[in-house]
Amino acid sequence: MSEKSWLECYPKEVLPNYDYPKQNLAQFLNDSAEKFPEHIALAFLGKKIKYKELLDETYRFANVLKDLGVQKGDRVAIMLPNCPQAVIAYYGSLLIGAVVVQTNPTYMEQELEYQLNDSGTSILIALDLLFKRIQRVIPKTNVRNIIFTSIKDYLPFPKNILYPLTVKKDGLSMDVTYSEKVHSYKHLLKSALAIPITVELDAETDLALLQYTGGTTGIAKGVMLTHYNLVANTIQTRAWCYKSEEGNERYLAALPFFHVFGMTVLMNLAMRLGGMLILLPKFDIDLSLKLIDKMKPSTFPGAPTMYISLINHPDVQKYNLSSINICISGAAPLPGNVQERFEKLTNGKLIEGYGLTEASPVTHANNIWEKRKLGSIGIPFPDTIAKVVDPETGEDVENGNVGELLIQGPQVMQGYWNQPIATSETLRDGWLYTGDMAMMDNDGFFYIMDRKKDLIIAGGFNIYPREIEEVLFKHPAVMDVVVAGVPDEYRGETVKAYIVLKEGVSTDANQLEAFCRERLAAYKVPRKYEFRTSLPKTLVGKTLRRLVVEEEKNKGFVE
Repeated sequence: MSEKSWLECYPKEVLPNYDYPKQNLAQFLNDSAEKFPEHIALAFLGKKIKYKELLDETYRFANVLKDLGVQKGDRVAIMLPNCPQAVIAYYGSLLIGAVVVQTNPTYMEQELEYQLNDSGTSILIALDLLFKRIQRVIPKTNVRNIIFTSIKDYLPFPKNILYPLTVKKDGLSMDVTYSEKVHSYKHLLKSALAIPITVELDAETDLALLQYTGGTTGIAKGVMLTHYNLVANTIQTRAWCYKSEEGNERYLAALPFFHVFGMTVLMNLAMRLGGMLILLPKFDIDLSLKLIDKMKPSTFPGAPTMYISLINHPDVQKYNLSSINICISGAAPLPGNVQERFEKLTNGKLIEGYGLTEASPVTHANNIWEKRKLGSIGIPFPDTIAKVVDPETGEDVENGNVGELLIQGPQVMQGYWNQPIATSETLRDGWLYTGDMAMMDNDGFFYIMDRKKDLIIAGGFNIYPREIEEVLFKHPAVMDVVVAGVPDEYRGETVKAYIVLKEGVSTDANQLEAFCRERLAAYKVPRKYEFRTSLPKTLVGKTLRRLVVEEEKNKGFVE
């Protein structure tokens, strides 16, 4: 394993080692604004923002935070979809040395309360549509200030006029009650000065990001990523995309920036290269096809579900997709037939990669233009070492044998926020223990065989069974429950709940789904329910989730 046989498969344009500047991650934006001030940085539903304008507004936002008392090391939560404000708030926070806490806008109250409290967030930037939900949570936290913004703040005329009508039609509300601690993004930015702010920091030790991820316990953990971690992973990704040209790339930003994959391979990479981010607040296949046809993106990172939607769209032949050169698929396994059909349709390259939040996130990828292997996650990135070990003994396994995947590299996290025990279990002797079972072949290509953890990956989102079980256990009719991932042709996996009801009490799948939707983000809600008289357990009463999964596999169950 120590031979690094994968280096023989590197393209000549990719070096095995690079120098990673010890700088603020936001320096990528500063540099591109200096090189390409007139280039379009953001394209948002008809609105275009140049790099010099983006930097100007980012400086303004940084000064807004400073005026609100935010200091180096304070946590700033961003609860936004892909929109200009999400980019501005992200880099503005970094400029003053704050730590960004990316928060999924679909989080329900319980999830939001936990993350804000665990991170010690002092200020939250959120969408006006979320006001009522946030208003109920904030009194239970130590958040001092909230800044609300609206999608319409950056929409061009007449979309900015029509947007409120659409929102009202959908039964949503843009109403916000402002106060001493509840502020308007638009008003704050308008009155702020665009004075450059430079905060001295140690890129290798100062945190840029607390990115929350979970585990088999169901307790979300804040992954501590430094400026250096994220700078390194951005440069590694840029090296892999060696044909990408500075100042000349367009990125279809369908992956959410609050997901670390979208944050690195879209937002940070685009800023590094002076590229254009074509922003989608949420993935919509019809809008995506129209934008590809009209805006001509060259790069389209995504999750397999996005590519499946595209190749199966009934009107896909009506659109010109020939601008797409590079697609990096992550967050879930990429089916081989999807890769082949997509490439035939677009003439671009679609490759599978691998990463995890704890590694900023990318560690492996197939070559884009050189040797690659279907079904493989590819080979390790520059300066990244990977090996496969026996999960019991810790000894290296022979090529072709399955074991736990371990990783070293400059992109690996510092640990979990305020969780020293979890950190010591995952970071050992300089290695990141991924919890994924893998195999390496003689060429140095890696394959993910199974998950050691009980993590479910559905549509690119990480879902943790314990969290869903805890919600279902609160239902008055539920006596016992176990949640597992089952195969799904579209999402890769989907969530299934196995339920044992209390004696003499009844409920059905529709009622359980409604119960979950009030308490969980939509992507976590089980899509399938099976009612049983009992669940398999150990002698000490622990439910055997793996046995349930095996029973499901034995059914040959794929819907």
